[in-house]
Amino acid sequence: MAQGPPRHQDEEFIYIVVDAAATHMYAPGVRQHIKAALAAGATPQEIMEVLECTATLSIHAMNVGVPVLTEVLAERGIRTDAAPLNEYQERLKAEFTQKRGYWNPTWDEMLELDPELFDAYTAFSSHPWTHGTLSPKVREFIYMAFDTSATHLYKVGLKLHIENALGYGATIGEVLEVMEVASVIGIHSVAMGAPILLEEIAALAGDD
Repeated sequence: MAQGPPRHQDEEFIYIVVDAAATHMYAPGVRQHIKAALAAGATPQEIMEVLECTATLSIHAMNVGVPVLTEVLAERGIRTDAAPLNEYQERLKAEFTQKRGYWNPTWDEMLELDPELFDAYTAFSSHPWTHGTLSPKVREFIYMAFDTSATHLYKVGLKLHIENALGYGATIGEVLEVMEVASVIGIHSVAMGAPILLEEIAALAGDD
């Protein structure tokens, strides 16, 4: 998942992402792939950065919710057009763009209606970008992984982060590989369910 010599730990990072994401939280897989990432040469700091980036998934409550709010407000005649940004909001927009490396209209309504939260989110989400060591491309793979995961399927964010990843030099093959890794979490139905099945079979046999 990197140009040049392959970094096996990058693939393990994506497994960690989809297992640790708030929409899945499969702890056995998180442990397994953290162990594998360390064995492949990843540092504890890199893995912590993966987890920090993964924690930003929850902002999608705002990305989805605020446009719905504006739709309802428009229907009631309360808000018909976007208000011009004030000096504080313009500063927040510039700060986010500088720290995160992009701006996208998906942030416009949140910046307008809830600038204080946007300010806090900028500080939170930018920490890996200002203090971390992973490449920007790998960070975009992390966002892609939890957006494309079967437990989330956030198409708006997936498109945005594919565009960003390609802008950082990702290949089509690398983008597809992120999706391929994310696509296997369905096996956790078996990984979780089969041991329970065996336990219940044994319990039935013990009752005979």
